[in-house]
Parts: sequence; C-alpha cells; structure tokens
Amino acid sequence: MDPTTTFCPNWACPARGQTGQGNIGIHSCKDKRFICTACHKTFSATKGTAFYRLRTSAETVSLVVTLLAHGCPLQAIVVAFGYDERTVAGWVARGGDQGQAVQEHLVEQPRDLGQVQADEIRVKKQGDMVWMALAMMVRTRLWLAGEVSERRDMALIRGLMERVRRCALPRPLLVCTDGLIAYVRAVRETFRDPVHAGASGRPRLRPWRNLCIAQVVKRYAQRCVVEVERRIVDGTPARVETLRRRSQGDGVINTAYIERLNATFRERLASLTRRGRALARRTLTLQQGMYVVGTVYNFCTPHESLCVAGGKQTPAMAAGITDHCWTVRELLSFPVPPPRWTPPKQRGRPSHALKRLMARWCGDHG
Repeated sequence: MDPTTTFCPNWACPARGQTGQGNIGIHSCKDKRFICTACHKTFSATKGTAFYRLRTSAETVSLVVTLLAHGCPLQAIVVAFGYDERTVAGWVARGGDQGQAVQEHLVEQPRDLGQVQADEIRVKKQGDMVWMALAMMVRTRLWLAGEVSERRDMALIRGLMERVRRCALPRPLLVCTDGLIAYVRAVRETFRDPVHAGASGRPRLRPWRNLCIAQVVKRYAQRCVVEVERRIVDGTPARVETLRRRSQGDGVINTAYIERLNATFRERLASLTRRGRALARRTLTLQQGMYVVGTVYNFCTPHESLCVAGGKQTPAMAAGITDHCWTVRELLSFPVPPPRWTPPKQRGRPSHALKRLMARWCGDHG
C-alpha cells in the first residue's frame, strides 16, 4: 500500500484525483483501506477498479477475463471453473467498464496519428442486426475507438469520429475508409476548430489544415472482389502519398490494417463470429465485450509487426502510452482518477474558505 501513488476517489472531495499531495494516509493495512485527510473519508484500495467488492480472488477473475478476451466460449468457462453463467457475465461487464475507463483515460489523449483507418462490422443480434464501427492508428496498430449502434448511419460514424478527434493533434492526418458516404461528411464536420474573431455569436469553424480523406471501394461479384477503386476525396495526391508512406511504408491506399483488426475482434468476441450461435442479446453487452477485447489487444498483446531490438511491442508501447506489456490483472486493477475538483459557480465574491480550497487544490500540482 503506497499512499503517494493513491488518489481520493470521493467526488465531493476537493482533492479528488490528485496524487502526491500528502492528503492520503493508511487507515487499515489488514482491510487495505486508505483515508483522505481533506474529506476525512476512508476508501478501499480496489475502489475504482474491476475488483472492487469482489469476493472471488483477483487471480481467478483475471484468468477468466483473459480466456474470454482471447475467444474462449463462456460455456467452457462455466464448465471448467464451476461458476454460474451470470457470475462470469458480471465479470465481463466489470472488465468492459474498466476497459472503457482505461481507454478513455490513456488512449483518448491528443497525439500525432498520421494515418487512421476506419471500418464497420455487421453483428447478428437476437431478432435484429447491429453495427460496430472501429478505428485504428496505422503506424502503431493502436485501436483508437469503437462505437455500437443499431443503424449504420451518420450518428454511428459521427460518434466514432468524435472519439478519434479526442485522440488527434491538429497535425497532417490521412483518414482511409470504405465507400460509405457518411465518413466524408463526418470527418469534415468533426475535424474543425473555432476561429474567434472577437465578434458576438457563434464563431466560424475552420477545417484542419492538411486533412486528407481517401476511400477504398470494393466491388463484388458472387462474393468475390472483382474490382478495387481508390479515391482521394480531400487532399492532394502528393500529400496523401507522403502521409501513407510515413505510417505504413510501401504499398498503396488501402484499409488492410483495419480489416485485420476486424478479424481479431471476430476471432476473440463470440458474438462477432460469422455463422455462429453466440448471438448478442443486448447492445450494452456487445459494447462491454468490445472494450474488453480492444483494451487487451492494446495493452496486453505483443504485435508481430511491432518488433524492436528489445523484442516485440504492444500497440500501447509503440504509441508511448506504457513502457511494458501489461498483464490482464494490471489492466483490471489500473485506477482511473476522476476529473479534478472545480470550484462551484456562484454569484458574488467567494468566501475565504472557498478561496483557501481553490489555492490549495486548483493550482498546478503536476
């Protein structure tokens, strides 16, 4: 138990989410509980992780989630370990929520993406069909974002592009997709910044400079690809070729990397398997499974094409997010800090007590 690396998870505490400020102490080594001297609340060491208030050992839960994240059927887990199916499904839900929190905290941070590829997967659901849209960074093979929707429409693509926007710096960017027309409008409307001219009213939105859009349209005949058309929608051919070579080397405009990622998701998530019997019952369950598989792929799976002198790398290591290959237990036990406290908005002058809180906890403490 290390109080210097622990933060207060209490949302009513002005010191929430901050580490190394001297406000955390050990309350009980036996029960593994900390205490915050700012709000005088105690909390468990597993608060904010997938292991919070679980009676089963962390080793067992991590092993089960590892098997499920690599395509092991849930029924096989039930037979092998003797747990109830609802118990295992609850662990998957916890892992999905934890994976989403880790993904949003670590991956959805601005960085130079270079080239992004996006595609959708058609998923069978009991009595219906849903769509899963995925996006990845080509150079590091990092899975950036995913969205699940019952319709393959503008709302699905816009939600995906908004998540990609949170991962991107305003640098030269190439977005490669299939022929779905919604991508063009979603990319153009998402990657814009307001231009403040000092006038009243809504500021004008200006698109990013050197934003390129390319599409790969495949035509089929009797379930076989007979023609591939490559289109440059936005950007010059020279700029598109420069961005493509920086991220993938030799070759042509393609969506091969995101299609390979689709194959990984189909292999590891039972409800994505073609002609399978493991249909998704709820969209939320499918989304949680997507985050379990995606975060295990990002943080815990060395990639064959990311070899360096020291050995293989995970996509998170190649992107500079982590310095080693995580275990699934590290992923499930990673504490995601809540957003920092902000002083409440009120009319009039702030009180002296509020001023002291603002001076103590709203400064730049690193």
